[in-house]
Amino acid sequence: MTATTGRRAGRFFTAAVLSGALAAAPLTAGAQSLADTLVAAYNNSGLLEQNRALLRAADEDVALAVSRLRPVLQYLAETTAVDPRPFPGANRADTGLSLQLSWLVTDFGRSQLAVDGQREVVLATRQALLGVEQQVLLRAVNAYADVLSAIAQVDLAENNLRVLEEQLRAARDRFEVGEVTRTDVSLTEARVAGARSALAAARGALELAREEYRAATGIVASSLRQPPSPPAIPGTEDEAIAIARAEQPNLLQAQRNVTAAEIQVLAAEAALRPSLNLQATTGISTGFDDSDFDDSSSIGLRLSGPIYQGGGLTAGIRRAQAQRDAARGALIDTQFQVSQTVANAYVNLAVANASLAATEAQVEAARLALEGAREEQQLGARTLLEVLDLEQDLLDAETSRVEALTDRFVAFFAILQSIGRLTVEDLGLDVPIYDPAAYFNAVGNAPTTLVSPQGERLDNVLRSLGRN
Repeated sequence: MTATTGRRAGRFFTAAVLSGALAAAPLTAGAQSLADTLVAAYNNSGLLEQNRALLRAADEDVALAVSRLRPVLQYLAETTAVDPRPFPGANRADTGLSLQLSWLVTDFGRSQLAVDGQREVVLATRQALLGVEQQVLLRAVNAYADVLSAIAQVDLAENNLRVLEEQLRAARDRFEVGEVTRTDVSLTEARVAGARSALAAARGALELAREEYRAATGIVASSLRQPPSPPAIPGTEDEAIAIARAEQPNLLQAQRNVTAAEIQVLAAEAALRPSLNLQATTGISTGFDDSDFDDSSSIGLRLSGPIYQGGGLTAGIRRAQAQRDAARGALIDTQFQVSQTVANAYVNLAVANASLAATEAQVEAARLALEGAREEQQLGARTLLEVLDLEQDLLDAETSRVEALTDRFVAFFAILQSIGRLTVEDLGLDVPIYDPAAYFNAVGNAPTTLVSPQGERLDNVLRSLGRN
């Protein structure tokens, strides 16, 4: 990912505010912006921490493979008791201490292939981590938009209830003077009861949206700022598909998996080759009833190789070949899925745009119809029921517009995810970015240190939660 890409994407969070009900959230000091929301999601995601730990485990698999190319030095201390009865004159006990060195001189590439294969697994796991990062950020975008949408829905429901309560008071006053019937009052009372129920449902939906926001970001949605303008996206679907084929993490992960599987085939075939090991031993031994020490040393080369293992080696080769074929099939399927996901994202955006245009026209028409109906009601040309129906039509149209605004806003970010550019780096977020190569660079040469700073930090978090 280039610096130019990051600078270009950093402009996503500048500029104007969306119009309409989605932008109805208050703009107050200390309010959370979309950028704040995404930063919180990135910093607080347990799913990201899980996958970072899985990546570190893959890094350690490389270290394990590297360690097999290095000498192994170990000590051996032993004591042996001997029964003297079958062997008169034998020592009752012997003890010894020795150092043993074993070093693989060559296995004709088998161990190096294992290292290469694990490195490809690491690269694939890094792409999986990027994919998870995008999932986390898109969930945060959805949660942010849903809270704003729910706030707008509550505002609409409250306003509708106020209007109906005013109409109910007016209907009751007019009933007292005989201008309307009891039926008109009952109709208005029914609509007020329905509006109260709708308001309760809207407030419940808002609480649910806030809970999802907290789950997605780790923080409480106390006050949200108005949303920024939608991010820049490729101008055409074909351009987006071309970008996705070069940058989409799921596709890059599948490509790395194919390479790793192909290396595993070579490693399985290399298991048929011999291996040459250097072995050296030095040590001392003595008996408990003997004050003399015997010392001995030896060094030698050992060449070994398979002749017959019951068909296990050839089965291993066939298994590796089957896994390679499966990885290739998964790559083909992922290519189709990536293209389909991009196409679907653009379709969803087109639908949201069309829906927004239609609902805005619907809102305007419903408002004009309601205003006319109210005037006609004053002249006796419209009934109260007709006016109430038109008020409901306006409320439904405004609700649909809020939903269309939300869908359109989220659709832009879904397109970014589909092409692989919904990351903190692409979005230009002000947050320390996790470097997936840092841990690998620290452990790739198989050091002997035991505890990682990442593991210590997670332990501290768990202790703070009372779970460790």
